[in-house]
Amino acid sequence: MTKALLLSSGIAFILFLIIDFVWLSIAVKYIYKPALGPLLLDKPIISAAFLFYFLYIIGLTFLVLRPNLNDFQIFNAFWMGGLFGLVAYGTYDLTNLATIKNWSLKVTIIDLFWGGILTSTVSSLTIWVMSKITSIQ
Repeated sequence: MTKALLLSSGIAFILFLIIDFVWLSIAVKYIYKPALGPLLLDKPIISAAFLFYFLYIIGLTFLVLRPNLNDFQIFNAFWMGGLFGLVAYGTYDLTNLATIKNWSLKVTIIDLFWGGILTSTVSSLTIWVMSKITSIQ
């Protein structure tokens, strides 16, 4: 199981980075800068972003992927991932909405959807890839 957890974590990490990179390369220009311009740094702090992804994938691995790895429950991983993403992104965005002056409600709503969609997609794809890898071995 340890090998499967490490492999699924790596797969999820790569998928998460790729999908989120595509999203952010579009969303920064059309959503985040117009709504949050003065709050944004010119360049993100890469080490902080990497640490977020690392910690997020640890949570995803143990709370979503691990319970679904034995029988490759793709749909279960999808909804559990969506819930995990909604809670995690909701914690960030709703705290900002509650505490930061001029925080955007639009950004909060979009981020809540994105967190759920991204995490459900990554979770189900990871379980699907793991099922294919396991069937080959």
